[in-house]
Amino acid sequence: MTSVTDNEQGSRFELRVDEELVGWLDYRPAGDSIILAHTEVLSAHEGAGLGGVLVRSALEGARAKGKTVIATCPFAAAYIDRHPDLDEYLAPHARRRA
Repeated sequence: MTSVTDNEQGSRFELRVDEELVGWLDYRPAGDSIILAHTEVLSAHEGAGLGGVLVRSALEGARAKGKTVIATCPFAAAYIDRHPDLDEYLAPHARRRA
């Protein structure tokens, strides 16, 4: 089973597979937004789409807090670029499409 939780004290979303920590996405507060700073998935779990699960969970978590996001993490930015439907989660100045 895959789950993502927001570790607010650690400022990161943590991804677990069968209770094992296999990835995380570090974030930082930025006023009305949060900065998606770094995404990491352990090498044994790469290529399974888990990085995308983390990015989507972070976007949904930010929205639940009334925040938008600024993706400075290259992986998160590239993932959002490949999924135009996710632009709505970005801070207005960070949106790539009109």
